[in-house]
Amino acid sequence: MGAVFKREFKAFFTSPIGYIVIAAVGFFAGLFFYLINIVGFNPDLSHVFGSLFPFILIILPLVTMRLFSEEKRQKTDQALLTSPVSLTGIVLGKFFAAMLVFALSLMLLLVFAMIIAFQVMPDWSVIFGNYIGLLLVGGLVISIGLLISSVTESQLIAAIGTLGISFILILMDSLAAQFSTLTYLTTVVNFLSVSQRYGMFTSGIINYDDIIYFISMQALFLFLTVRVLDRKRWS
Repeated sequence: MGAVFKREFKAFFTSPIGYIVIAAVGFFAGLFFYLINIVGFNPDLSHVFGSLFPFILIILPLVTMRLFSEEKRQKTDQALLTSPVSLTGIVLGKFFAAMLVFALSLMLLLVFAMIIAFQVMPDWSVIFGNYIGLLLVGGLVISIGLLISSVTESQLIAAIGTLGISFILILMDSLAAQFSTLTYLTTVVNFLSVSQRYGMFTSGIINYDDIIYFISMQALFLFLTVRVLDRKRWS
């Protein structure tokens, strides 16, 4: 896994993707921080996190679209699948490399929190809750992106598919509201709702069951990715 992780992380910065992602997140985060906190004299950084959230969903598919699709396009996927590294190690190596790039892009938000701390005492529980929540949702999107990237050699299809599934999960509450009379559907949606669970983090409430939910969902998509690769290895 370590070799795949190093290879993938390095690949993000031997191509423009890593720089584009970090620059894009930094640009939007800086813009919202300036407009909301500096110009608006608002010490609450949660508004910056909230404004940044939809852009994260759009930017992250750029991170994941090439992870397996590029291997297939360059015909290096068979060499990777027959390497001594286990399929689980390959998937986890790519996942953690993408997660590290994403985590690095969010570091500027902690700098903003320290800038605010020089003026007033910020609500650190809300700041860390938002930060952890973004990381967990980002990890979910990345795991979805890995799965989609493993089934197509088109990076465009991988990006669009990841974006589509991510938005469906986020907007599940709104879609289910149209069928509010179906109580069993409401129960399922409340359990699977990404928005409700993420909302707890934005309020500074960190529940272990919400953390377990996001990690479990990530594990599910990573497991499905391993199964897809396993079928390709023996096909």
